[in-house]
Amino acid sequence: MNNFGTYRRPFTFLALALLGSFLLNIGLGSIHIPFSDTLNVIFGGTASNSSWDYIIWNYRMPKAFTALLAGSALALSGLLMQTLFRNPLAGPFVLGISSGASLGAALLIMGSSLLSGILSFGFLNDAALAVAASLGSFLVLLAVVTVASRVKDTMALLIIGLMFGSMTGAIVGILSYFTEAEKLQQFVYWSFGSIGNLSWPQLALLATSVLIGILLSVFAIKSLNTLLLGENYAQSLGINLKRSRYLIIVATGLLAGSVTAFAGPIAFIGLAVPHLTRQVFRTTEHKILVPAVLVYGAILLLLCDVVAQLPRSENVLPINAITSILGAPVVIWLLVRKKRMIF
Repeated sequence: MNNFGTYRRPFTFLALALLGSFLLNIGLGSIHIPFSDTLNVIFGGTASNSSWDYIIWNYRMPKAFTALLAGSALALSGLLMQTLFRNPLAGPFVLGISSGASLGAALLIMGSSLLSGILSFGFLNDAALAVAASLGSFLVLLAVVTVASRVKDTMALLIIGLMFGSMTGAIVGILSYFTEAEKLQQFVYWSFGSIGNLSWPQLALLATSVLIGILLSVFAIKSLNTLLLGENYAQSLGINLKRSRYLIIVATGLLAGSVTAFAGPIAFIGLAVPHLTRQVFRTTEHKILVPAVLVYGAILLLLCDVVAQLPRSENVLPINAITSILGAPVVIWLLVRKKRMIF
């Protein structure tokens, strides 16, 4: 059986890489702030320029914590889905949770004109989008859980989840076809994903959802290990498949749904990070994989955000584009180098 002692060195390296990525993310931005001033502010001091204190505490710190939480949550939810369905192409959004969040946002932005009054108040805009996306993802999750109680075949559940995603995507497409250009553009910007718009209270809500999802995932580790060998084997070991399936689905819904609600749909992280982790750690033991994907996901999204914000430039690239452009070649290179996929 794998244990943490065997992987002490890679975990130490990951911890240092996470710390370095976090500090790098805070230290770089459109406005140049000396790294010494950044460290002073982080450790309770003050910067030589008072405006730098505000920038670090009210913009860069929330953005860095958002990247850390979102990367960890998406990576873990991807691992849960790949294990549940025993499918290397499964990601955190195969159950239609992301599509449900997109539908909620689309209904708010492009839907009934009765909602236009909400959007007219700028200070309610971000909060209203988060609430609408959360409701959309929750309703789809509720539908999936209801169907899961009636379907015994896990692969059938995967197909049903994809159908939910297709239906909600079709509704979003219809709304996009009939909406005016300004609202359509607003929805497109939301769909690009952004981790730089959260306030501290919103970040606290995101952190709470992610932590609950992580705790549920920890409780499901034994089930995840046995599911890799098939449902019949899991049942022979006394695993309650129905309860385990509920636990994994709810954990995934909390992790992926909350991130999508607050930061928009962020691609690639959930699909690729579990494979990247397996190639490095060379194990299928979830006691090792769960903490490893949490750290790997956080590091990857923090570094992608550093590139997306184009240091010393006022332009910010869509985080979705950067995660795929930078991450995909790395995973391809690892798979070619290792010559086979660990799963």
